[in-house]
Amino acid sequence: MSSQTITTEPELLRLLDELTAEEKVSLVVGASMWATTAVPRLGLEPVVMSDGPVGVRGPAGGTSAMFPAPSALAATWDLDLARRSGVLFAAEARRHGVDVVLAPQVNLQRTPVGGRHFECYSEDPHLTAEIAVALVGAAQGHGVGMCVKHYVANDSETERTRYIARLDERTLRETYLAPFERLVHEVNPWSVMGAYNGADIGGVSAPLLEHRPLVVDLLKEEWGYDGLFVSDWVATQSVAPAVRGGLDLQMPGPDGPWGDGLLDAVRSGEVAESELDDKVLRLLRLARRTGHLTLPDTAAPGPDANGAGANIAPRTGQESATIPPTTSGGLLRELAARSVVVLKDDVGLVPLVHDGTRPLRVALLGPAAVEPFFQGGGSSFVNPDRLTYPADELRAALPQGSEVTLLAGARALHNPPELDVDRCTDPVTGEPGLHVTLLAADGSTLEEYTAHEWTGWLHDVRPDADAVRLRAEVRLDEPGAHELGVGTVGVHRVGIDGAEIAAGSTRVDEGIVLSSGHNHPIAALATAHGTAVVDVTLQVVHAVGYGHFVRAALVHRLPGPSAEEELARAVEAAAAADVAVVLIGTTAEVESEGYDRPDLNLPGNQDELVRRVVAANPRTVVVVNAGAPVLLPWLHDVPTVLWGWLPGQEAGTALADVLTGATEPSGRLPWTLPARFEDVPVPHARPVDGVVDYAEGTDVGYRAWERRLAAGPAGAAPDAPVPAAPFGHGLGWTSWEYEDAVLARGEAHDAPATLTVYVTVRNTGPRAGREVIQVYLEAPGGGLSRPVRWLGGFAVADVPAMGSATVRVPVPARALQVWDPQAKGWTTPPGTYRLRTGRSVADLRLSNELTVRPGDFPGAGTK
Repeated sequence: MSSQTITTEPELLRLLDELTAEEKVSLVVGASMWATTAVPRLGLEPVVMSDGPVGVRGPAGGTSAMFPAPSALAATWDLDLARRSGVLFAAEARRHGVDVVLAPQVNLQRTPVGGRHFECYSEDPHLTAEIAVALVGAAQGHGVGMCVKHYVANDSETERTRYIARLDERTLRETYLAPFERLVHEVNPWSVMGAYNGADIGGVSAPLLEHRPLVVDLLKEEWGYDGLFVSDWVATQSVAPAVRGGLDLQMPGPDGPWGDGLLDAVRSGEVAESELDDKVLRLLRLARRTGHLTLPDTAAPGPDANGAGANIAPRTGQESATIPPTTSGGLLRELAARSVVVLKDDVGLVPLVHDGTRPLRVALLGPAAVEPFFQGGGSSFVNPDRLTYPADELRAALPQGSEVTLLAGARALHNPPELDVDRCTDPVTGEPGLHVTLLAADGSTLEEYTAHEWTGWLHDVRPDADAVRLRAEVRLDEPGAHELGVGTVGVHRVGIDGAEIAAGSTRVDEGIVLSSGHNHPIAALATAHGTAVVDVTLQVVHAVGYGHFVRAALVHRLPGPSAEEELARAVEAAAAADVAVVLIGTTAEVESEGYDRPDLNLPGNQDELVRRVVAANPRTVVVVNAGAPVLLPWLHDVPTVLWGWLPGQEAGTALADVLTGATEPSGRLPWTLPARFEDVPVPHARPVDGVVDYAEGTDVGYRAWERRLAAGPAGAAPDAPVPAAPFGHGLGWTSWEYEDAVLARGEAHDAPATLTVYVTVRNTGPRAGREVIQVYLEAPGGGLSRPVRWLGGFAVADVPAMGSATVRVPVPARALQVWDPQAKGWTTPPGTYRLRTGRSVADLRLSNELTVRPGDFPGAGTK
């Protein structure tokens, strides 16, 4: 039985009766890459969608506000910041003409090597849900839909379009479905995106878009979800199975399985026209909510039956005035600075400025100091409105007379930079640029011309082209050895100066848009001097939904100092400085949609840079510019280490604010930082015989570390691995005492019983600070297996220097409950629970006990 009632609006039913079968089919297939189909005679306009999690790119391109990575938002543990981010998402969507933003991603960080780890919030379902509910509710409250993704168990990239995730019911319900359920019940996201992968739950195995028990029985009927269930792009694999599995909208269109075959299936009777009715109603409901359905002779609709996310009247062009004014740069700067986690600060180096007047000599070192890793790779990519750089902002923020020396000192990228096409001459015509020849399958020439610009892509290639040949004479004026290369995918032959340096014979199709090569191909390189002739022949990729294109990343590295010489210069600068600040991290070759990482190592020789710099100057601050965990083998040797995330467009301003004391780095880790790769509980997600087995059950992330640390009543296992930094860890810039915790239990007439922990904390340091109070639960022994401890609630408190505050930390009743597969419902096992309060999962300072009797905290609802 449905836990909620879906309102079937009479006016929408009337519209449904007026639609032909052909129109119904067109409505459940995208009209283009980003838009749904319009039916002008019924007042239905297209609904426009756009990526994504780090900014609203918009279907027409242009620049956008570039947010910090979602993991950085979760690292603030700040629901107010999440809500303000949601309002900014809405404003950005309006700015770009977007109705539904394809975000947030509420999959869990099951393994630190996951390619899209940075796009997710946390390894914990409660923290993920809290941040997502705040953001989605705020965005939809301002008339812009959010599309929550990827439903469900889409937590890694290797073979992501083919693997089956195998989970037991309890693991699925208590862990991976938990954020989706909270979102549906509390803010009713206007759309949910189905994942590429399949799922095997209790022996029922199917692709997610065809998984009727998960989509129809659970999401739509049990939870009462009334929004649109949309496919991930190019994820639809079938016609009738996906129709009956619960898919409402195939994206993109107008081709693909539904675009090519659904109408024929309806006409033949394989799919009944009536099977499309609920899907069309959901599309009409989305159009109405986004203001793209004009209903004649009806009043403007009010809030829908599921609360937050109201239906809104058609747009007037003035909606931006209804969004509270937000200066995007200011909010993004605050968010990026607040997200920074102080992993350690043994000697109080942060902030660098104490008296505000004494000039400093700062050696700003590292690849990320010269070129920060602003955002991860993949479909979330946006072109930023602006970019701020650490050196510029530090120079502006430090006391007058300060000096900032900027050097890379190490190399993080495998690929050289893009080739400057101004160096190229067409060898056929003699004009500046590249000679482009489009070839048919038999090798004959279809078309040829000179390209005066090159972006690494050739889009909108004519459909009869099978390959493209690119030729250029490249001028290499600088003395020394130059590196030239081409990164591509599919069938290719790469020649430099007549020598074949790379070849590949494997054709690719639409799968390429889901692979690492789509974003960051690793280039084949050759060394050249003077002038080099580049001659490459590349496959044209014909991808459903993505058109016809060629990928050719032309790259060129100029002669320059050796890696050893770069290190030596950095060490010399560090030794001469008052303080060395080293920015190291990952790159788009490492963290990207489309592939998982093979390990957690920092790329290149960055570890060596850190070791040498701290040996030369013990006053060294290291800032890690990465979205997902990396190993820090020198952590114990460096006095101050900050985790700086993928900070978005305000990378420079935010870091300057942190280093100079303008903003406290008050972040806390939303995941666990391993000390050694061999200690990682889930070190990879490679399918075995097509299956990713979630054998760890509910022990995801820190819960697995806690399981290994607990040897039972006797205490910690003697040889259990200890992480470099635990879940929830972060020092900020002050110190804290936990004075008291009072547990209160409330009863509500129309809702489950609630728990609240009132925690009194004291700031014992000389600066005002922000504390993140965390409450973890420990279950009574016996009965159903539970994690050793798990996050039950948290709250943020801003407290003046030497002051105290009593903070209310709500703990939802669901935190006590488990899913009973036999009873098909939620139950609260009786016994004595411990609620432990502290600064992280490993730093627990206060404890309360709660005795639960049979029948307490009944399983209805989500709170």
